[in-house]
Amino acid sequence: MEKTKRYIIATAGILLHLMLGSTYAWSVYRNPILQETGWDQAPVAFAFSLAIFCLGLSAAFMGNLVEQYGPRLTGTVSAILYASGNMLTGLAIDRKEIWLLYIGYGVIGGLGLGAGYITPISTIIKWFPDKRGMATGFAIMGFGFASLLTSPIAQWLIETEGLVATFYLLGLIYLIVMLFASQLIIKPTAAEIAILDKKRLQNNSYLIEGMTAKEALKTKSFYCLWVILFINITCGLGLISVVAPMAQDLTGMSPEMSAIVVGAMGIFNGFGRLVWASLSDYIGRRVTVILLFLVSIIMTISLIFAHSSLIFMISIATLMTCYGAGFSLIPPYLSDLFGAKELATLHGYILTAWAIAALTGPMLLSITVEWTHNYLLTLCVFIVLYILGLMVALRLKK
Repeated sequence: MEKTKRYIIATAGILLHLMLGSTYAWSVYRNPILQETGWDQAPVAFAFSLAIFCLGLSAAFMGNLVEQYGPRLTGTVSAILYASGNMLTGLAIDRKEIWLLYIGYGVIGGLGLGAGYITPISTIIKWFPDKRGMATGFAIMGFGFASLLTSPIAQWLIETEGLVATFYLLGLIYLIVMLFASQLIIKPTAAEIAILDKKRLQNNSYLIEGMTAKEALKTKSFYCLWVILFINITCGLGLISVVAPMAQDLTGMSPEMSAIVVGAMGIFNGFGRLVWASLSDYIGRRVTVILLFLVSIIMTISLIFAHSSLIFMISIATLMTCYGAGFSLIPPYLSDLFGAKELATLHGYILTAWAIAALTGPMLLSITVEWTHNYLLTLCVFIVLYILGLMVALRLKK
């Protein structure tokens, strides 16, 4: 019974993340918004960066609420905020008020993203004490794959119903689906964990022992993980923001083909979250993270010499699996180091790295490209960052 129950809860977590991950489809809305409102590209792009920034801040705060009041409450809050943010985005476009776009999509929607992102992860890890990496990978995989589902639906709605109506309709869909999924996500009892993992039957330390968030924040290991996540997201977001023009400049790839590459990145982003996290259950988190950075270094170097489309696509696809992996490896690694006692709180705190990286990655890339008018310096900077991440990973335990 308990094993059936945990898969239902895991499915609910995936469903919740599928709705939230629709934010990765923002590029689908960009040109229609520009055409509808006459706004410049930079202010519109800032709305997405603001949303990711607020995601990180919200997750830091909401993680503690997940521990205190349970995932149902934070999931419900997320549904209301994220749906409202999308609907306010429609209103902002209709009235051509850029400040309302920032408040609606950037702040309110971003806060909803953070609340929902943090909601299922620690709970699902507790339901899968025997397969923490795989469970986290499945939950977070939904966030990575979401753009593949949302992009064609949003494009169809824009063409048939109009841009403003699209945000209203999607907001309503998000509200209904997320409210439903949130009610299914509940924490396991100590007795249920003991049944799920026979090895912990005599000593169920997994749930009741471990460091508090305050104690963990005093350790070097927590900040090492923060740096690892920050570097991985900074480089990943930087690459995501320029994959299409980079492909055209480095390999002479056609705009149509580069657009296909951009669309396919979502597959590898989601795939990497599951595969790398599942691998870590067998070879350990530390070895997996070290391997992750080694692969990232090699693939980034290969981009510098990627004069063929095939090499470029293989390198980018692999780097996207590494980018997605960072999100799914951190929660079980936190659990390994500090226990699951206040895992949601710790996960929320460490996601502040995502907030800062959302601003740092694209900004770093823009500065280096504008200065040199090519991508060589940018890729070299990313290689240095990955090497730094590798050095930090080598200092970690487990």
